[in-house]
Amino acid sequence: MAGIIFNNVRIFDGAQLRAGIGAVRVEGNRISEVADGGRLIAPQAGDRIIDGQGGTLMPGLVEAHAHLSWPSSVERFVPGMALPPEDLVLTTARNARILLDHGFTSAYSAGSLSKSVEVVLNTFITSGGMPGPRLVASSIERSPPTIDELDPGQVADHGTGPEAVREFVKQCASIGAKSVKFLLSGEDALMPGASQQLLYTQEEASAAGEQARESGVWLACHAQANEAVKMGLRAGFRVLYHCSYADSEALDMLEAKRDDIFIAPAVGIIQATLDATPPPHFDMTHMKASAAEVLALQKKLVPELKRRGLKVLPGGDYGFPFNPNGRNARDLELFVEHFGYSPEEVLTAATLLGGELMGMGDELGQVKPGFLADLLLVDGDPVADVTVLQDRRRLRAIMKDGRFHKDPALAGLAGA
Repeated sequence: MAGIIFNNVRIFDGAQLRAGIGAVRVEGNRISEVADGGRLIAPQAGDRIIDGQGGTLMPGLVEAHAHLSWPSSVERFVPGMALPPEDLVLTTARNARILLDHGFTSAYSAGSLSKSVEVVLNTFITSGGMPGPRLVASSIERSPPTIDELDPGQVADHGTGPEAVREFVKQCASIGAKSVKFLLSGEDALMPGASQQLLYTQEEASAAGEQARESGVWLACHAQANEAVKMGLRAGFRVLYHCSYADSEALDMLEAKRDDIFIAPAVGIIQATLDATPPPHFDMTHMKASAAEVLALQKKLVPELKRRGLKVLPGGDYGFPFNPNGRNARDLELFVEHFGYSPEEVLTAATLLGGELMGMGDELGQVKPGFLADLLLVDGDPVADVTVLQDRRRLRAIMKDGRFHKDPALAGLAGA
Protein backbone atom coordinates (compact mmCIF):
# COMPACT_ATOMS: atom_id res chain seq x y z
CA MET A 1 0.00 0.00 0.00
CA ALA A 2 1.30 3.45 -0.94
CA GLY A 3 2.04 5.58 2.08
CA ILE A 4 3.20 9.00 3.20
CA ILE A 5 6.72 9.61 4.49
CA PHE A 6 7.63 12.65 6.58
CA ASN A 7 11.37 13.16 6.08
CA ASN A 8 13.74 15.61 7.76
CA VAL A 9 11.73 16.01 10.96
CA ARG A 10 12.43 16.18 14.64
CA ILE A 11 10.10 13.71 16.36
CA PHE A 12 8.30 14.37 19.60
CA ASP A 13 6.81 10.94 20.18
CA GLY A 14 4.40 11.80 22.99
CA ALA A 15 6.90 11.12 25.76
CA GLN A 16 10.12 12.74 24.59
CA LEU A 17 11.90 14.48 21.76
CA ARG A 18 13.78 11.76 19.93
CA ALA A 19 17.44 12.19 19.12
CA GLY A 20 18.47 13.83 15.88
CA ILE A 21 16.56 14.20 12.65
CA GLY A 22 14.23 11.39 11.69
CA ALA A 23 11.43 10.17 9.49
CA VAL A 24 7.96 8.68 9.91
CA ARG A 25 5.94 6.59 7.48
CA VAL A 26 2.14 6.46 7.49
CA GLU A 27 0.29 3.66 5.77
CA GLY A 28 -3.49 3.84 5.68
CA ASN A 29 -4.64 5.36 8.93
CA ARG A 30 -1.71 4.17 11.03
CA ILE A 31 1.97 4.85 11.57
CA SER A 32 3.96 2.01 10.06
CA GLU A 33 7.57 3.03 10.70
CA VAL A 34 9.52 5.52 12.83
CA ALA A 35 13.21 6.24 12.28
CA ASP A 36 15.33 8.60 14.36
CA GLY A 37 18.98 9.46 14.91
CA GLY A 38 19.47 10.41 11.30
CA ARG A 39 18.15 7.13 9.91
CA LEU A 40 16.09 7.15 6.74
CA ILE A 41 12.99 5.27 5.66
CA ALA A 42 13.27 3.58 2.29
CA PRO A 43 10.30 4.68 0.18
CA GLN A 44 8.05 2.15 -1.45
CA ALA A 45 6.45 2.48 -4.85
CA GLY A 46 3.84 5.23 -4.85
CA ASP A 47 4.83 6.74 -1.51
CA ARG A 48 4.38 10.47 -1.12
CA ILE A 49 7.49 12.12 0.35
CA ILE A 50 7.09 15.25 2.47
CA ASP A 51 10.15 17.30 3.41
CA GLY A 52 9.62 18.40 7.00
CA GLN A 53 12.36 21.04 6.63
CA GLY A 54 13.57 20.39 10.17
CA GLY A 55 10.17 20.98 11.75
CA THR A 56 8.67 18.90 14.54
CA LEU A 57 6.38 15.97 13.91
CA MET A 58 4.24 15.18 16.94
CA PRO A 59 0.94 13.59 17.92
CA GLY A 60 -2.21 15.65 17.50
CA LEU A 61 -3.32 17.54 20.59
CA VAL A 62 -6.16 16.36 22.83
CA GLU A 63 -8.55 18.89 24.37
CA ALA A 64 -9.55 17.47 27.76
CA HIS A 65 -12.30 19.98 28.56
CA ALA A 66 -14.08 20.66 25.29
CA HIS A 67 -17.25 22.73 24.98
CA LEU A 68 -18.00 22.62 21.27
CA SER A 69 -21.45 24.11 21.77
CA TRP A 70 -20.23 27.05 23.87
CA PRO A 71 -20.83 29.77 21.27
CA SER A 72 -17.76 32.02 21.07
CA SER A 73 -14.77 31.19 18.93
CA VAL A 74 -11.78 32.95 17.43
CA GLU A 75 -13.92 33.34 14.32
CA ARG A 76 -17.11 34.61 15.93
CA PHE A 77 -17.74 36.51 19.15
CA VAL A 78 -21.09 35.77 20.85
CA PRO A 79 -21.87 37.98 23.87
CA GLY A 80 -23.98 35.38 25.70
CA MET A 81 -24.53 31.64 25.90
CA ALA A 82 -28.03 31.16 24.50
CA LEU A 83 -28.54 30.45 20.79
CA PRO A 84 -31.58 29.48 18.71
CA PRO A 85 -31.54 25.72 17.98
CA GLU A 86 -30.47 26.03 14.35
CA ASP A 87 -27.66 28.43 15.26
CA LEU A 88 -26.52 26.14 18.07
CA VAL A 89 -26.24 23.14 15.76
CA LEU A 90 -24.21 24.99 13.14
CA THR A 91 -22.08 26.73 15.77
CA THR A 92 -21.21 23.39 17.36
CA ALA A 93 -20.15 21.99 13.99
CA ARG A 94 -18.13 25.10 13.25
CA ASN A 95 -16.33 24.88 16.58
CA ALA A 96 -15.45 21.25 15.90
CA ARG A 97 -13.75 22.32 12.69
CA ILE A 98 -12.02 25.22 14.48
CA LEU A 99 -10.49 22.88 17.06
CA LEU A 100 -9.14 20.66 14.29
CA ASP A 101 -7.81 23.74 12.46
CA HIS A 102 -5.79 24.53 15.58
CA GLY A 103 -4.21 21.11 15.92
CA PHE A 104 -6.65 19.39 18.26
CA THR A 105 -7.28 16.05 16.61
CA SER A 106 -9.21 14.71 19.64
CA ALA A 107 -11.60 16.25 22.14
CA TYR A 108 -13.17 15.00 25.35
CA SER A 109 -16.41 16.87 25.87
CA ALA A 110 -17.09 18.51 29.21
CA GLY A 111 -20.75 19.09 28.47
CA SER A 112 -23.07 20.49 25.85
CA LEU A 113 -25.84 23.05 25.57
CA SER A 114 -28.04 20.43 23.92
CA LYS A 115 -28.82 16.89 24.95
CA SER A 116 -28.02 15.33 21.58
CA VAL A 117 -26.15 17.80 19.35
CA GLU A 118 -22.69 16.38 20.08
CA VAL A 119 -23.87 12.81 19.58
CA VAL A 120 -25.32 13.68 16.17
CA LEU A 121 -22.29 15.77 15.27
CA ASN A 122 -20.03 12.84 16.09
CA THR A 123 -21.83 10.61 13.60
CA PHE A 124 -21.14 13.18 10.89
CA ILE A 125 -17.48 13.52 11.88
CA THR A 126 -16.84 9.78 12.03
CA SER A 127 -18.55 9.20 8.68
CA GLY A 128 -16.42 11.89 7.03
CA GLY A 129 -19.39 14.17 6.52
CA MET A 130 -17.77 17.16 8.17
CA PRO A 131 -14.41 18.04 9.74
CA GLY A 132 -13.80 17.72 13.44
CA PRO A 133 -11.71 15.97 16.06
CA ARG A 134 -12.20 12.50 17.42
CA LEU A 135 -14.89 13.19 19.97
CA VAL A 136 -16.01 11.69 23.24
CA ALA A 137 -19.49 13.16 22.99
CA SER A 138 -21.23 14.37 26.12
CA SER A 139 -24.73 14.96 27.29
CA ILE A 140 -26.02 18.29 28.36
CA GLU A 141 -24.49 19.31 31.70
CA ARG A 142 -26.76 18.19 34.51
CA SER A 143 -27.49 20.31 37.55
CA PRO A 144 -30.47 19.87 39.88
CA PRO A 145 -33.74 21.35 38.55
CA THR A 146 -33.70 24.00 41.28
CA ILE A 147 -30.33 25.36 40.08
CA ASP A 148 -30.16 27.54 36.98
CA GLU A 149 -26.65 28.87 37.50
CA LEU A 150 -25.35 27.82 34.08
CA ASP A 151 -28.73 27.66 32.35
CA PRO A 152 -27.46 24.83 30.14
CA GLY A 153 -30.81 24.20 28.50
CA GLN A 154 -33.83 22.05 29.08
CA VAL A 155 -33.47 18.42 30.12
CA ALA A 156 -36.42 16.05 30.01
CA ASP A 157 -37.39 14.31 33.26
CA HIS A 158 -34.96 16.44 35.20
CA GLY A 159 -36.00 15.34 38.68
CA THR A 160 -34.24 14.94 42.01
CA GLY A 161 -33.23 11.85 43.91
CA PRO A 162 -31.18 8.76 43.03
CA GLU A 163 -33.74 7.25 40.66
CA ALA A 164 -34.12 10.46 38.64
CA VAL A 165 -30.35 10.68 38.34
CA ARG A 166 -30.15 7.05 37.24
CA GLU A 167 -32.78 7.69 34.60
CA PHE A 168 -30.88 10.69 33.29
CA VAL A 169 -27.68 8.66 32.88
CA LYS A 170 -29.65 5.87 31.22
CA GLN A 171 -31.26 8.30 28.76
CA CYS A 172 -27.94 9.86 27.83
CA ALA A 173 -26.44 6.44 27.21
CA SER A 174 -29.44 5.42 25.08
CA ILE A 175 -28.94 8.33 22.66
CA GLY A 176 -25.21 7.64 22.30
CA ALA A 177 -23.43 9.94 24.74
CA LYS A 178 -20.15 8.42 25.92
CA SER A 179 -19.61 10.85 28.81
CA VAL A 180 -22.22 12.29 31.16
CA LYS A 181 -21.38 15.51 33.00
CA PHE A 182 -22.66 16.54 36.44
CA LEU A 183 -22.20 19.82 38.26
CA LEU A 184 -21.45 18.40 41.70
CA SER A 185 -20.71 21.86 43.05
CA GLY A 186 -21.52 25.40 42.03
CA GLU A 187 -19.17 28.03 40.61
CA ASP A 188 -18.17 31.26 42.35
CA ALA A 189 -17.55 33.03 39.06
CA LEU A 190 -21.26 32.76 38.29
CA MET A 191 -22.64 33.24 41.78
CA PRO A 192 -20.50 34.33 44.76
CA GLY A 193 -20.09 31.51 47.27
CA ALA A 194 -21.49 28.85 44.94
CA SER A 195 -18.24 26.90 44.63
CA GLN A 196 -18.72 25.63 48.17
CA GLN A 197 -22.33 24.60 47.53
CA LEU A 198 -22.92 20.90 46.91
CA LEU A 199 -25.60 20.40 44.28
CA TYR A 200 -26.09 16.65 44.80
CA THR A 201 -26.17 14.22 47.67
CA GLN A 202 -23.72 11.34 47.90
CA GLU A 203 -26.63 8.98 47.28
CA GLU A 204 -27.47 10.73 44.02
CA ALA A 205 -23.84 10.80 42.86
CA SER A 206 -23.38 7.14 43.73
CA ALA A 207 -26.55 6.27 41.83
CA ALA A 208 -25.12 8.05 38.79
CA GLY A 209 -21.94 6.02 39.15
CA GLU A 210 -23.78 2.73 39.42
CA GLN A 211 -25.92 3.48 36.38
CA ALA A 212 -22.93 4.67 34.37
CA ARG A 213 -21.19 1.36 34.97
CA GLU A 214 -24.35 -0.54 34.01
CA SER A 215 -24.84 1.57 30.87
CA GLY A 216 -21.19 1.54 29.81
CA VAL A 217 -20.63 5.31 29.90
CA TRP A 218 -18.12 7.54 31.70
CA LEU A 219 -18.91 10.25 34.23
CA ALA A 220 -17.32 13.70 34.43
CA CYS A 221 -17.93 16.35 37.04
CA HIS A 222 -17.49 20.02 37.76
CA ALA A 223 -16.10 19.83 41.29
CA GLN A 224 -14.74 22.98 42.86
CA ALA A 225 -15.64 22.28 46.50
CA ASN A 226 -13.46 19.94 48.50
CA GLU A 227 -16.44 17.77 49.41
CA ALA A 228 -17.56 17.65 45.76
CA VAL A 229 -14.19 16.15 44.80
CA LYS A 230 -14.60 13.48 47.47
CA MET A 231 -18.18 12.83 46.41
CA GLY A 232 -17.12 12.27 42.81
CA LEU A 233 -14.33 9.91 43.82
CA ARG A 234 -16.59 7.83 46.06
CA ALA A 235 -19.13 7.57 43.22
CA GLY A 236 -16.60 6.47 40.61
CA PHE A 237 -16.43 9.58 38.42
CA ARG A 238 -13.67 9.19 35.82
CA VAL A 239 -12.91 12.84 34.96
CA LEU A 240 -12.82 15.59 37.57
CA TYR A 241 -12.68 19.21 36.50
CA HIS A 242 -11.17 22.00 38.60
CA CYS A 243 -10.73 20.41 42.08
CA SER A 244 -9.52 23.82 43.24
CA TYR A 245 -10.40 23.50 46.93
CA ALA A 246 -9.18 19.91 47.45
CA ASP A 247 -7.68 19.40 50.92
CA SER A 248 -5.06 16.89 52.05
CA GLU A 249 -7.65 14.14 52.53
CA ALA A 250 -9.01 14.73 49.03
CA LEU A 251 -5.44 14.64 47.67
CA ASP A 252 -4.90 11.27 49.32
CA MET A 253 -8.16 10.00 47.83
CA LEU A 254 -7.18 11.29 44.39
CA GLU A 255 -3.77 9.64 44.66
CA ALA A 256 -5.35 6.32 45.63
CA LYS A 257 -7.28 6.37 42.34
CA ARG A 258 -4.56 7.88 40.17
CA ASP A 259 -4.58 4.98 37.70
CA ASP A 260 -8.30 5.35 37.02
CA ILE A 261 -9.01 9.10 36.93
CA PHE A 262 -8.11 12.22 35.01
CA ILE A 263 -8.04 15.82 36.18
CA ALA A 264 -8.29 19.00 34.10
CA PRO A 265 -7.96 22.11 36.28
CA ALA A 266 -9.15 24.41 33.46
CA VAL A 267 -6.65 27.19 34.02
CA GLY A 268 -7.50 28.79 30.66
CA ILE A 269 -10.79 30.25 31.84
CA ILE A 270 -9.12 31.51 35.02
CA GLN A 271 -6.43 33.39 33.13
CA ALA A 272 -8.93 34.68 30.59
CA THR A 273 -11.11 36.04 33.39
CA LEU A 274 -8.17 37.87 34.93
CA ASP A 275 -7.16 39.27 31.53
CA ALA A 276 -10.66 40.27 30.40
CA THR A 277 -11.57 43.92 29.90
CA PRO A 278 -15.37 43.92 30.10
CA PRO A 279 -17.60 46.64 28.65
CA PRO A 280 -18.67 49.34 31.14
CA HIS A 281 -22.10 47.84 31.73
CA PHE A 282 -20.72 44.41 32.71
CA ASP A 283 -19.29 44.11 36.20
CA MET A 284 -16.72 41.30 36.52
CA THR A 285 -15.47 42.30 39.97
CA HIS A 286 -16.58 39.15 41.76
CA MET A 287 -15.53 36.95 38.82
CA LYS A 288 -12.01 38.39 38.85
CA ALA A 289 -11.76 38.02 42.63
CA SER A 290 -12.82 34.37 42.34
CA ALA A 291 -10.36 33.75 39.51
CA ALA A 292 -7.48 35.24 41.49
CA GLU A 293 -8.31 32.99 44.45
CA VAL A 294 -8.60 29.88 42.29
CA LEU A 295 -5.35 30.56 40.45
CA ALA A 296 -3.50 30.95 43.76
CA LEU A 297 -4.93 27.62 44.91
CA GLN A 298 -4.15 25.86 41.63
CA LYS A 299 -0.53 27.04 41.67
CA LYS A 300 -0.13 24.90 44.78
CA LEU A 301 -2.57 22.15 43.87
CA VAL A 302 -1.45 21.16 40.37
CA PRO A 303 2.26 20.71 41.14
CA GLU A 304 1.23 18.53 44.09
CA LEU A 305 -1.08 16.46 41.89
CA LYS A 306 1.77 16.02 39.43
CA ARG A 307 4.18 15.03 42.22
CA ARG A 308 1.74 12.36 43.35
CA GLY A 309 1.51 10.89 39.86
CA LEU A 310 -2.00 12.06 38.96
CA LYS A 311 -2.96 12.37 35.31
CA VAL A 312 -3.44 16.13 34.92
CA LEU A 313 -4.32 17.44 31.46
CA PRO A 314 -4.67 20.85 29.81
CA GLY A 315 -8.16 21.92 28.79
CA GLY A 316 -9.47 25.26 29.90
CA ASP A 317 -13.20 25.80 29.42
CA TYR A 318 -12.93 27.47 26.02
CA GLY A 319 -16.04 28.85 24.33
CA PHE A 320 -17.00 31.68 26.66
CA PRO A 321 -17.04 35.19 25.16
CA PHE A 322 -13.68 36.11 26.71
CA ASN A 323 -12.17 32.63 26.29
CA PRO A 324 -13.09 31.55 22.76
CA ASN A 325 -12.85 28.14 21.13
CA GLY A 326 -9.67 28.03 19.05
CA ARG A 327 -7.47 29.51 21.75
CA ASN A 328 -7.18 26.10 23.42
CA ALA A 329 -3.41 25.66 22.98
CA ARG A 330 -2.89 28.54 25.41
CA ASP A 331 -3.50 26.07 28.24
CA LEU A 332 -0.17 24.44 27.47
CA GLU A 333 1.64 27.74 27.99
CA LEU A 334 -0.24 28.31 31.25
CA PHE A 335 0.84 24.90 32.59
CA VAL A 336 4.43 26.00 32.03
CA GLU A 337 3.92 29.51 33.39
CA HIS A 338 1.86 28.71 36.49
CA PHE A 339 2.41 25.05 37.36
CA GLY A 340 6.11 24.51 36.71
CA TYR A 341 5.71 22.06 33.83
CA SER A 342 8.43 21.88 31.22
CA PRO A 343 7.18 22.20 27.63
CA GLU A 344 7.96 18.52 27.11
CA GLU A 345 5.91 17.53 30.18
CA VAL A 346 2.83 19.46 29.13
CA LEU A 347 3.11 18.17 25.58
CA THR A 348 3.04 14.65 27.03
CA ALA A 349 -0.04 15.59 29.04
CA ALA A 350 -1.77 16.87 25.90
CA THR A 351 -0.85 13.88 23.72
CA LEU A 352 0.11 10.63 25.44
CA LEU A 353 -2.14 11.21 28.47
CA GLY A 354 -4.77 12.57 26.11
CA GLY A 355 -4.84 9.26 24.29
CA GLU A 356 -5.46 7.53 27.62
CA LEU A 357 -8.22 10.02 28.43
CA MET A 358 -9.92 9.19 25.14
CA GLY A 359 -9.85 5.51 26.15
CA MET A 360 -7.41 4.81 23.33
CA GLY A 361 -4.06 4.80 25.09
CA ASP A 362 -2.90 1.73 23.18
CA GLU A 363 -3.31 3.41 19.79
CA LEU A 364 -3.56 7.19 20.17
CA GLY A 365 -1.34 10.00 21.40
CA GLN A 366 2.08 8.69 20.42
CA VAL A 367 4.27 8.60 17.33
CA LYS A 368 4.83 4.88 17.39
CA PRO A 369 4.41 2.03 14.88
CA GLY A 370 0.86 0.71 14.94
CA PHE A 371 -0.61 3.89 16.40
CA LEU A 372 -3.26 5.95 14.65
CA ALA A 373 -1.86 8.62 12.36
CA ASP A 374 -3.14 11.74 14.13
CA LEU A 375 -0.14 14.01 13.54
CA LEU A 376 0.98 17.62 13.47
CA LEU A 377 3.93 18.95 11.49
CA VAL A 378 5.00 22.09 13.32
CA ASP A 379 7.17 24.85 11.91
CA GLY A 380 9.37 25.20 14.97
CA ASP A 381 10.16 23.33 18.16
CA PRO A 382 7.32 23.20 20.73
CA VAL A 383 9.60 21.29 23.09
CA ALA A 384 11.69 24.47 23.34
CA ASP A 385 8.77 26.91 23.12
CA VAL A 386 5.29 25.49 23.52
CA THR A 387 3.70 28.80 22.49
CA VAL A 388 4.40 28.06 18.81
CA LEU A 389 1.32 25.81 18.92
CA GLN A 390 -0.89 28.87 19.45
CA ASP A 391 -0.12 30.10 15.93
CA ARG A 392 -2.11 27.99 13.48
CA ARG A 393 0.15 29.26 10.68
CA ARG A 394 2.97 27.29 12.30
CA LEU A 395 0.99 24.08 11.84
CA ARG A 396 2.23 23.07 8.40
CA ALA A 397 0.28 19.83 8.40
CA ILE A 398 -2.65 18.48 10.38
CA MET A 399 -3.37 14.80 9.83
CA LYS A 400 -6.22 12.86 11.41
CA ASP A 401 -6.68 9.15 10.85
CA GLY A 402 -4.07 9.14 8.11
CA ARG A 403 -5.74 11.89 6.07
CA PHE A 404 -4.70 15.50 5.82
CA HIS A 405 -7.06 18.05 7.27
CA LYS A 406 -4.35 20.55 6.38
CA ASP A 407 -2.06 19.44 3.59
CA PRO A 408 1.50 20.83 3.82
CA ALA A 409 1.44 21.45 0.08
CA LEU A 410 -1.34 23.98 0.70
CA ALA A 411 -0.17 25.33 4.06
CA GLY A 412 0.87 28.71 2.74
CA LEU A 413 -2.38 29.35 0.89
CA ALA A 414 -5.44 31.33 2.03
CA GLY A 415 -3.92 32.26 5.37
CA ALA A 416 -3.84 28.60 6.42
